[in-house]
Amino acid sequence: MMRSLHGTLKKQLIWLSHLGVVVLLLWTIGCASPARRREAADRDAYAIIARQQEAVWGSASEFRIETPADTLRRRLMVGQDLPRVGEASLGTDALEPVAHWPETHPLGLEPEPMNAFPSEEVFSLNMLEALQVGAANNRDYQQFKEEIFRAALALDVEQFEFANQFSGTLEGEFTDDRSGEEDVRGWVGTATAGVSRTLRTGAALSTRIMLDVVQLLTLDRESVYGLMADVSISIPLLRGAGRHVVTEPLTQAERNVAYALKTFEQFRRQYAVRVTREYLQVLQSADQVQNARENFERVGVSAQRARRLAEAGRLPEIQVDQALQEELRARDRWLSARVNYERQLDQFKSTLGLPVDARVSLDSADLDELLSRYEEIVEPRREELAAGVDEAFTAETLTAESDLRTDIPAARAIQIALQERPDMIIALGRVVDAQRGVVVGADGLRWRAMLTGGAQAGSRRGLGSVAVGDSRLDPSEGRYSAGLEIEVPWSRRAARNAYRERFIALDRAVRAVQELEDSIKAEVRQSLRVLLQSEETMAIQAQSVALAHRRVDSTDLFLQAGRAQIRDVLEAEDALVSARNALTAAVVTYRLAELELQRDMGILMIDETGLWQERELSADFLQMEVD
Repeated sequence: MMRSLHGTLKKQLIWLSHLGVVVLLLWTIGCASPARRREAADRDAYAIIARQQEAVWGSASEFRIETPADTLRRRLMVGQDLPRVGEASLGTDALEPVAHWPETHPLGLEPEPMNAFPSEEVFSLNMLEALQVGAANNRDYQQFKEEIFRAALALDVEQFEFANQFSGTLEGEFTDDRSGEEDVRGWVGTATAGVSRTLRTGAALSTRIMLDVVQLLTLDRESVYGLMADVSISIPLLRGAGRHVVTEPLTQAERNVAYALKTFEQFRRQYAVRVTREYLQVLQSADQVQNARENFERVGVSAQRARRLAEAGRLPEIQVDQALQEELRARDRWLSARVNYERQLDQFKSTLGLPVDARVSLDSADLDELLSRYEEIVEPRREELAAGVDEAFTAETLTAESDLRTDIPAARAIQIALQERPDMIIALGRVVDAQRGVVVGADGLRWRAMLTGGAQAGSRRGLGSVAVGDSRLDPSEGRYSAGLEIEVPWSRRAARNAYRERFIALDRAVRAVQELEDSIKAEVRQSLRVLLQSEETMAIQAQSVALAHRRVDSTDLFLQAGRAQIRDVLEAEDALVSARNALTAAVVTYRLAELELQRDMGILMIDETGLWQERELSADFLQMEVD
């Protein structure tokens, strides 16, 4: 009775093992698809990034590296029917998959509906829209985001090193042995499942269980199974022991994600200022085109007037020729201004990640608003200049130590910059990384001592051990071991040299901090100088424009009265154009100086859409930040 029950149980185990093999194969096929693996990687990486954002910035924001299909670049390419080299010009999801492509769509992206921009229209942008378009389309912007994602993937791998590592193998072998007196045929199936884990103290544990199923196809067609389990542990005692050494790769990977986030933040600030600079420079160039055109028209009127005066005998012919020559020069300056404007507009479109041949226009109202915004700064100084020379304004006031009108003490601004700049925070973090590297290098010089232990129960089965019968797991019949391994470090030359190199890396990290510190101080001081200079320049150029207008009107009247030459009129017209261009340039420079100072101080905040959040640069604010 017991033998019959044992035989039945054995058959059930055999069939259960067969069923387990089938289930395991199906599970493997279903879960190991590339699409599901990629989705799992995305899920884990985005979760890591969200946690790191919380740790670095105090809150998590929306973060995705997938480029949507309905980008402005693609809409313009299709809607305006721009030339393109192929489908790659439209985006990854427009590609045709190559042979053996593992997923249904390129990069796993589902095709998205796209609204093409109407071909007959010119796409208009204001400054805020340009910042948002750049954040969504600029290629460098996307590359920095991908670096964050890659750092998160690397951190995920390091975290997995301290998780349970499951393993499993399935083996099957058919044997036909005809070398003996009787043929022996049969098959052996083996299933192995195991789990291992490395603790953060350096201890490593692993366990396995192995099931052998043996079926003879000759002789008495007997079948048996083998069952064996083992457990092993290793504990480092000297080299490689200690949480700080074992988890160093994990610690560095976590800090690398934080560094990538801070680097991206620094880039976003620089990029926002860059977009603003190029945007305003394009508008400034458009304003120069308009000024050059108006100058050409005025010079043309002056040339016609000179011709009439010459015909009336009131003006020498040589002055008529001067007027005609100036008219030609004015026309050439107008054409040159147009070429320069188009060149800068193409460069700006490239900065935004848009096709340079797309029909795009910028909103000139931004420049008009900027000019009127700084009128309150210009007006008091213009009145002072109109009254006479400002004796209080000397070379000494153009230093970064001055509080004149900017009300921004350089020492406070520098102190805030050294505390808030992401690149300085990263540089200081690299010093700590290098110090930890010295600690790890010193650990590599120690002896290697390892405490080991193991336990094993049961036994394996094969065709040659069928007669032995089934095996079983019986701890009372198990095999146990414990040991101590010590490696005597007769030669540690490589570890010694690596340890010395760690100190060199530390010195370099410290020098990098010092170099960046000096660079930040120079940048802040220069930004303060430019801010002060441009404030004064705005007032000077505003007064210069007013004087140029009066000069044009007066010389024109004097010419009609015969008290001036045509050269005086032409010079007055040229001075008016120069004064207008200089005033616009001064206002743009002042606005950029404000943003650059906030960027250099590390207080220009950028949201996830690329828009900035400015701070009012007042002495009270600076004092509060320092305290």
